[in-house]
Amino acid sequence: MSEENNVDAQVAALLEEARLAADMPPPEERLRLREAAGFSRANIAATVGVGRQTIANWESGATDPTPPARLPYLRLLKGLAAIYPPPAAPRDPVPPTFTGAPLETLRGPDGRAIEGDPGPCVQCGVETTYQSTDGRPLHSGALCRPATSTPPAPAPAATAPAPAPPVPAPAPAAPAPVAPVRVSPVPGPVPTRPQRRTKSAERAQADLISFIRDAVQEEAERAGGDEDAAVKALMKRAVPDVMELLTEIRATARYEYTAYPTLPDILEKPSKKIADQIWEARPTFRHPDYSMRAARPDIKVTALDTNAAYLSALKCWLPIGRLEHTTGADGVNPKRSGVHLITPAPWAHPHLPNPLGDRDEPGALWVTDATLRLLLRLSGPRHKLTPAPEIHESWTSGATENFLDALRKVLAAARDEALTTQDSLMEAYVKAMYSKLVSTMGESDANRKIIRPDWMHIVRAQAHANLWGKAYKAHQAGLDIIALLGTDELHVTGDPWQVFDQGRGLSQMKIKYSKAKESGEYMVGKVKSDG
Repeated sequence: MSEENNVDAQVAALLEEARLAADMPPPEERLRLREAAGFSRANIAATVGVGRQTIANWESGATDPTPPARLPYLRLLKGLAAIYPPPAAPRDPVPPTFTGAPLETLRGPDGRAIEGDPGPCVQCGVETTYQSTDGRPLHSGALCRPATSTPPAPAPAATAPAPAPPVPAPAPAAPAPVAPVRVSPVPGPVPTRPQRRTKSAERAQADLISFIRDAVQEEAERAGGDEDAAVKALMKRAVPDVMELLTEIRATARYEYTAYPTLPDILEKPSKKIADQIWEARPTFRHPDYSMRAARPDIKVTALDTNAAYLSALKCWLPIGRLEHTTGADGVNPKRSGVHLITPAPWAHPHLPNPLGDRDEPGALWVTDATLRLLLRLSGPRHKLTPAPEIHESWTSGATENFLDALRKVLAAARDEALTTQDSLMEAYVKAMYSKLVSTMGESDANRKIIRPDWMHIVRAQAHANLWGKAYKAHQAGLDIIALLGTDELHVTGDPWQVFDQGRGLSQMKIKYSKAKESGEYMVGKVKSDG
């Protein structure tokens, strides 16, 4: 091709893009077209050569499409619009029913309209994601489109004579004429804000699960049927992928967190050979009254395994900002979280695991917020198992229990799908995402987007606190606790399925199998007399 022809082709391409760009659909129409076709953001992103978050920004109006991806994106939208045209507007649009002072669009500091949960516009009834200054759905700039609901019946002509009143007749009386009913511009009952929020969250969750599904399919196809190679590739991308998921989930969050806050020295690990200074309370409890070497091993024990312990533990109170130092109990607050220096009371229940685990040295120690909350519950009026610990000092900040909860729900839903479809690749990938997230959110070269060792310690301690709660539940039901190990292993006497549901769900327990105990059950005997 000659240089002149090449220039002509480039000019033609630019002109085509300019013509298409002049008819660029608004953000809500871009979203409608994609959802009408049943495509995920990952599908569109792969087609036009951008990231999934870019597509999300284009559909929310946060950014506008730019070259070089704009031209293929415009062509795709034009083709989808031909297949899925918008609903036809009524010939006689219903006039706005809103009365009162003129409404204004809620805008941010940059002048852009701020979006919220989708809902019917208060002026025209057509769904919009934009809001008015008083928080109600309103089209941007109050520029409303005609509603798509059925128009009201036309009023009778002014010159038409009024119908004669019906003449009373003996019973049974003739039915009276039915007066015309004016149809509301809102199509059907108006969903409440929680209903709209739930629907929006479900749609977003389904889109995020498709990201996980697409990654598994991509690596499976790339491995050409070699399952081991596919698993290895998925393990390698688990950390960056779970961070991308977290970033997308947090895209519309109401607050940000500091990824690199100033941390106190207590959270700095001295060296690789020296243990962390924060005690996570991992136990290695074995009941002193039972042994497999007893003279009469006639008591059956079932080893139980907690499903996805770290995944469940992602719902915990995490400090958001920079940790602040306090002394005494000043830093202990239900809405704050961090680490605390405490002196615990002695544990006087040999038949129950110590909630602090097995300590080598008595005295004061640093624990996480999850451990302190457990100790305070056990010292409260409901349990009365131990005196409250003495709190010496704390490093805490304002906290939330829901920071990682949306991510937990997405990963839990993907895990459920993998178990239902028996997709071993997807199950292994999801497990790697949440387990590696926890292990690398501290100071790790594998994940530089979060450097929060306090979060890592809190999540791990929360997993143990959850396990301790299951042990206490079994104890209350009359089962003896033979062993409590790590964050997911519980050994009990008797029938555990009278206490727990058996299965692979997050709220269920399954039998713990090992090479030494293939059945998950073994026999022990008493080594001490009941007296």
